[in-house]
Parts: sequence; C-alpha cells; structure tokens
Amino acid sequence: MDKNIYLKIYQDNAVVKLKREVNELLDAEGDKVCIFKSPTGSGKTLMIAEFLKSLIDSRIDGKKFSFIWIAVNKLHDQSYEKLKKYYWYIGLKCSHFNDLDDRRIGNNEIIFLNWASINKKDNLYVRANERDNNLSSVITRTKAEGRIIILIIDESHHTANSEKSKELIQDIGPKITIEVSATPQLNNANRIVEVELKEVKDEEMIKKEIIINPGFENYIVDKKKKDKSADELVLESALKKRFELHKKLEAEGSSVNPLLLIQLPDAMQGIADKKDEIISILKKKGYTTDNGLLAIYLSDKDNKINLVNIEKNENEVEVMIFKQAIALGWDCPRASILVLFRQWREENITFSIQTLGRIMRMPEHKHYGDQDLNVGYVFTSLQDINVAEDLSRDYITTYTGYRIKDYKNLDLLSYHSKRFREETRLSSDFIPLFVEAGKKLKLKEKFSFKHSILKTRLIASGHIVNPDKEAVSIEKKGTLDIPKNEVELQNAFDMFARNNCAPFAPESRSIERIKYGIYTIFEATRDEDEWTKIQAAVLAEENQQIMIDTINLAKEMYQEEVGKGKNELVKNEEAWNVPKVINYTLSFVKKDYKKSVIQPYYTRKSGVGTVNLFEEDSDLEVDFIEYLEKSKIEWWFKNGKSDATYFAVPHFEHGVEKPFYVDFIVKQKDGHIGLFDTKGGLTAETAKSRSEGLAKYIAEQNKKGKKLYGGIVLKEKNSWRYHDGLKYEYNPNNLKDWKFLEF
Repeated sequence: MDKNIYLKIYQDNAVVKLKREVNELLDAEGDKVCIFKSPTGSGKTLMIAEFLKSLIDSRIDGKKFSFIWIAVNKLHDQSYEKLKKYYWYIGLKCSHFNDLDDRRIGNNEIIFLNWASINKKDNLYVRANERDNNLSSVITRTKAEGRIIILIIDESHHTANSEKSKELIQDIGPKITIEVSATPQLNNANRIVEVELKEVKDEEMIKKEIIINPGFENYIVDKKKKDKSADELVLESALKKRFELHKKLEAEGSSVNPLLLIQLPDAMQGIADKKDEIISILKKKGYTTDNGLLAIYLSDKDNKINLVNIEKNENEVEVMIFKQAIALGWDCPRASILVLFRQWREENITFSIQTLGRIMRMPEHKHYGDQDLNVGYVFTSLQDINVAEDLSRDYITTYTGYRIKDYKNLDLLSYHSKRFREETRLSSDFIPLFVEAGKKLKLKEKFSFKHSILKTRLIASGHIVNPDKEAVSIEKKGTLDIPKNEVELQNAFDMFARNNCAPFAPESRSIERIKYGIYTIFEATRDEDEWTKIQAAVLAEENQQIMIDTINLAKEMYQEEVGKGKNELVKNEEAWNVPKVINYTLSFVKKDYKKSVIQPYYTRKSGVGTVNLFEEDSDLEVDFIEYLEKSKIEWWFKNGKSDATYFAVPHFEHGVEKPFYVDFIVKQKDGHIGLFDTKGGLTAETAKSRSEGLAKYIAEQNKKGKKLYGGIVLKEKNSWRYHDGLKYEYNPNNLKDWKFLEF
C-alpha cells in the first residue's frame, strides 16, 4: 500500500465506527469480540490498517497495545507486506514471530501468524522449548509489561468457528478479538461493524453484478457437424467475451488488458488431468506459455509460469489456469471472466464469495460508460449452481430478459447524476494540483532550507499577581528557547496542516493530503530524517507564508477542478433507448406479460433482497401493468432506478437538480410515447417537483419533433387518470385537472 492511497467514503465511515466500538469495548469488563463484516473487494486490509493507526494515535488514556494478526494460507504474508509498506512512516511495527525483540510483542507491534503454524499442539510456535520462546510465553511476557493484546483474525470464516480456534483464542486471551471477513462465523460478537455491498458498488470498487453463461439459451446445436464438447463451447465463449471486453476497454481509452481465469477441477486418481486438455485447446486458439499469453498458477513449483507482474493492468497475459488454492487472497483486479468446468463427481458446485471475488473488483476503481465492462462473467459446463449464503442473492445473475426484435429506437434525451464524493474534504486529486500550484508560485525558488533553528519558547520565571483578575499578560522575567525534538516537530507540522485545511473540514484525510502534498513537492524519499528536515523548514517563520500561499492556491484550484461536479446533473452522452439486455438475480421471478418490451419480464420477489436498480412491483404498478396488457398499445417498459442505463428527466428537489426515473414508458401503435409514473395517496401529494419536471421535459422535447405525453398517473374509482400540466396540483376531492387515460 502506498501512502497516496486514500479511503473511500464507506471506508472512512467503517474506520470511524470500528474505532468507536473497539474503544467502548476496551472500557468494558472482560474479553470482547467485534466483528468487521465487509464484502470481498471492499479493501478490508486497508480499512483495518487505518483503524489500527487511528486506534493508537494521540491516546490520552495511557493504554498500550500489542497486536496479533492470524490468517490462512499465505494471507498473513500478504497482509504483512501490505501493512509494512503502509506503516513505514508511522509508529506501528510489522513483524514475523522470529523478528520479535526480547521474545515479546512490543508496543504498537503487529505479529503476523499463519493459522497452520499455531493450530496444533506440536507446531513450531506453540510447543514448549528450552528457550521458552513459544507463543504462550511471548503473550505472557507481553501482558506482563502492561500492554493490551488485540487479536485480528483475517478471513475468519476459514478458521474462527472451529473448536480449535476457539480454544486458541482462549489461550491467547486477547482483550479484543476482531473477526474480519465477508462471511463472519463467530456467534458471540459483542459489536458488529458492517460495510454494505451496495456501498462498495456505489463507490465503483466492485462490479455491479456477475452473469453466468450469457446468451447460451440461444446457442443452436448443428447436428450435421460433430459439435463442440460442452467444455470447448464454454472456453470458446469465454475467449470471445475476453476479446470483446478488451476492445470495449480500448474504446473507453483504458489500457487495461482483461484477464480470463480458468479454474481446474481437483485431480483424481486414474482420471486424466484436465490441465493437459485445456492447454491443448488453448494452444489451438493461439494461447501458450511460450508466447506469453497464457499463465499457469498451480501448487507445484514447475507449474508457476508467466506470473511476474500478472496483477498489473497492462500485463500481456490474457488467460491464467489455476486451482482452488489461489481463490483466497489473490488479487488481480483486471480479472473479469471465470471459467469453471464440470467436476467428475456429478454434484452441484456451490459458488463462494472467495471464488467469485477474483472477478468482482474494478481494475481502475471506477465504473465505465459501457455497462458490459461493469460486469463479471462466469462461463461454466456445470449442470447447476448453488449460490452460497455468503454471497448476496442480489449479486449473481441467473435470469436474462431481452428487448423484442421489432423494437424501433426512441432516441430520447436522458439524464443521470454525476457522482461527486469530495464536497467537504480533500481527495487524492489535491496532490497533483498542489504540485502545480507550487510551480505557479515558484515555491522551490522562494523556499529556504537554510532557516533558523525551530525552537519551543517557554516562559521563564513568570508569575500572576492577582489570580482573580483577568491578566492582559503574565508577568515574566524572560523566556527560554529550546530546539524542538522530532515529536514536537511532527505535532507542530500536523497542526500547521490542520490550521490550513479551511474551508475543508480538518479531518485526518484532508490533513494527510496537505502533508503528503508538501512531501511530494520536495520529492521526499521514505527517509525519516528527510521528512524531519522538510517539517522544520516548512515551520520556519521565513518559509511559512509561501507555503500557506501555495496551499491556498491549490485549494482554490481543487474547488474549481474537482468541485465543479458538485450536485451536477448531466445529459447522457448518447440518446437513450430501452436496454437490449437486462440481467436479473435470484431475487426475481418471471411473469407472463405479453406486451413487455423486455421478454421475459421479471419482477423482484416480495420481501427478498435489497432495492437497487429494481424494486418489487407495488400493487398499484401491478394494476397498471394489467391495464396496459389489456390496452391496444405496442409495448410497455418498466424502468429501473439508477445510472445512465435507465431513463430519467431532470427535476428540482429542495433547490437541487436531480434525475427523475419515471416508472413506465409506453409505446403506442401511432408512434406516441407515454411517460408515466404511478402514484397514490401520500406519494401523489408529494409528486409536485417530479410532475412539473416531467411536464417541462415533454414540452421541450415535443418542440423538437418528439411525440411525447404523460405525467403522474393514479387510479381513482376504477379509472386511470394522469396530470400533465406545467403546474401540478393534487386534491383527492377535486381531480378536474387530471385527464382520463385511454389507450
């Protein structure tokens, strides 16, 4: 982790919540458990790293901490490397067991352990030895020095609920156990901090959904030819999809080379290894280890080929073969397609969040304009698939609806909200602007490292004559100036950055960005002495003004460049039409509606899942659909609720322009297009801004040749009526301004 990685809003919030909950548990009697539940791809390690930093920072209660971090497989090494880089400038030390000084865990030290090394009595770090250097004695010595032990169990669903792990936790006796997982197992939690899947999607860290075997229902078997095997069809379809995605990324101006992952089934005695068959098929398609397009990641040493820098977005490898062992903890955000072959045992496979986690991440931490790039793809020859409970039912796509073939383009003007996350704080975009501001003001030319020694000025022999009387100043004989030590320098430097945050909130993210901007402008290395020199120079009286001027200019540039997107509603770049394909999750059920432009039509099951792009059809919407089904219309479309995929018109709500996603778009046989939003009771009373926004949109578009009509629609005494006036009024006792709706 580099220091210029900054937290997303949900990550910031999770860190704050974790710190609050753990601090409260620290003050409670007895040992406590806190669960941190966060989806795969959300950046759990980064959040825990920032939480530990904030937990030890500026404590006034005298509490001292030592940390134990336990993970499975090689995850503890991955976490060790990540956190060691992250903490290089902070007082947290990352260690392995053999790195410990004096056979104890030091203050603010984290020891990283592999689960396999401690889960048995005779394991190296557990068994007794002559030097009394095992985990139990290390913990005893650490506690004897008055430090509180906090245990972090990473990816805890693999370990935490076994009897052995419970016994181990009891032996360690941590004051706080923090279970970190997308699927926590401990059932004795005192506190739970959870990051919702939707939050991670909204921040564009992970893909919107995962689609399984797209288009396979339309595949036609040619009986005259020797048809492909199921595995060949699956693999060819996946390779074709990878090629399509690469072209789409190039069209977006991205250099990401999408990676296709092929997971081999477990080997069985007496059965030919699937690996050889797959490598043979890939060779025919032009993918080999020799030409660098194929990588192999298997357990034995001879089967790890072309893996160097494979995680890099621009890496040339296009296909990688692996086994289940890497599914946990291996991160390669450019991976977007997963191939799973039928097992030899005729049993269903259960997808886990860990397997699918390999293709859930967004490679550039953003969603693209082309929605196909915001999706993960699974191609499989399995007959059936179960979705593990650890995976949201709203993430896996198993149903697909297609736009009817005789659809003619509507080409409507549509709108969507431009996301703006940094209204009150500085984002990572501030750093390059700060460097640019420094160049504009010639900071380096005016800045001097030959400055006076920075001192702390103390009162010498001061006294107050009358303690009851407010003194203008303390009477003193003189002052004593003492050079600032490194701790005082750091505190003064932090305060300097904090004092220069306005108008942005002086919270840690913004302060860190100002500080890092200063280090960046002087091209500081990771040498702590160099940082100290920069801090002292910035705080020197002769340099402060030019530095403050540079910070202020950078903030003005930031507000101009980044802030201009605030609350901005933008037109879609392309004319809107009904989506060609809509994917649905297990939370949906098929309905037999003949006039839906999407066939088949799916609706969300009652009480299942969370509202996202779709929501369960209300009773009023079902009534309206049934009315449309009986009417002489060409087709109807039930609209979604967010992003540029679905149709929206602008309206003002509390002075802010927002998108209004109407419920229904109706195509009549004479070419007129109806835009309707069903309301009833209280929702009809509060529909003023939406109704007037829609009426204004219709009037403007009809002047340009469109044939639009519609408005807020309600059902009254078995009649459907709609309001299309530019000034909206709703009085349930007087509907004179509401027209009767007839198709």
